[in-house]
Amino acid sequence: MTSWLEQRTTPLLTGLAAGLAAVGAGLLAGATPAEQALLAARWTARTALPMFLVAYLASSLVRLWPGGLTRALLRRRRQWGLGFAIAHAVHLAALAVNVLLFGPARPWQTLIGGGLAYLFVLLLAITSNDASVRRLGPAWLWLHRIGIHYIWLIFFISYASRLAVPDKMLTGLTFTPLLIGALILRLLSSRRRTSVITG
Repeated sequence: MTSWLEQRTTPLLTGLAAGLAAVGAGLLAGATPAEQALLAARWTARTALPMFLVAYLASSLVRLWPGGLTRALLRRRRQWGLGFAIAHAVHLAALAVNVLLFGPARPWQTLIGGGLAYLFVLLLAITSNDASVRRLGPAWLWLHRIGIHYIWLIFFISYASRLAVPDKMLTGLTFTPLLIGALILRLLSSRRRTSVITG
């Protein structure tokens, strides 16, 4: 398992495969083209989320539970972030088909908030390399810190808002606790790191 995670291509291929599998599942499950497009957009977002959580939690997991598996995830954190970007690019394509061909139009707040999240995904992806770290200096850390938490926030708002909609409540109950749990782990690992430094 660890050797498989150590391969640089594993996260990238996983992101592509997950996105394409979600599109295929949507096409098979939908009864009409509109439903197919809607399901493809929904399911590509859901398959991208686990990859985001791996990148979001990699450093926290290795602080809380150091071991071969968590260290392998941390060593390939950039690749898992890029795998998420690939999966989310497939989601963006599916979402564009759904919105442009079948509607309904999204509120401007959703377009701006979601559009900024996609911009952060792009910026984080193109700066996930050593050259960008050297060129941007301390700004690189702030870009990635702000960007990854903003993406977390958009996922959280998207799924938490479903808790108030009866036919979408199950989705909210499934994914909202995952996001809250991920944030709690980040906070716990940050406190442990601070206690180690100051202790």
